[in-house]
Amino acid sequence: MNNIAVLCRGVTKTYGSGNTQVHALRGVDLEVKPGEFMMLVGPSGSGKTTLISIIAGVLDADGGECLVFNNDFKRMNRHKKTQYRGQSVGFVFQMFNLIPTLSAAENVAVPLLIHGTKRRAAINRAREILDQVGLGDRTYSLPAELSGGQQQRVAIARAIVHNPKLIVCDEPTSALDHETGHKVMEMLREVATGADRALIVVTHDARIFEFADRIAKMDDGQVTLVTSPLHHLQENK
Repeated sequence: MNNIAVLCRGVTKTYGSGNTQVHALRGVDLEVKPGEFMMLVGPSGSGKTTLISIIAGVLDADGGECLVFNNDFKRMNRHKKTQYRGQSVGFVFQMFNLIPTLSAAENVAVPLLIHGTKRRAAINRAREILDQVGLGDRTYSLPAELSGGQQQRVAIARAIVHNPKLIVCDEPTSALDHETGHKVMEMLREVATGADRALIVVTHDARIFEFADRIAKMDDGQVTLVTSPLHHLQENK
């Protein structure tokens, strides 16, 4: 198991009940290796966001198995799950989920502050990461004072500031121009694909497929194919 960062076997998830049931995941199998950048692609409603939410411990699966660096969220109580997620997982939400009353630096520092880092050290580290994503001059800005693309970069900075083992991102380049999107993906690769780390990105953005090591195609709640970026692009010409 040491050569697998994320292992999903038969993962299922259903929302609602009766006539309103939606089977979001129908027995997903997926493996992500340490040091790997895996992309999830597929049509809207295919289960991509649900899957990464389960992998990150944000949602509970109804069935199947999901291990993250040999850790099983099903075997953790709520406190241990929150603690592990806060220390070892970075999540970039599609809607950013920034705290409107906090500055960019304060938003980025939240994961550090939650786990006891002194405020000055946390803010200094947050400023360093904001500088890396090109927002060194906006550290004191509130989210409402930032563009959508800038808010997205703040969310990415918050996801990596605590140096997590696993980073999961939901459409991280959707609000970014081509050049900024490439810079962000290069940074994510550098930060998140060390030997004891992994990166999973949900995207519809064909401009960034080249950054992936492998691409998993999802459809109707299942992973239907795992292939290389080159093969994926050739198949979808």
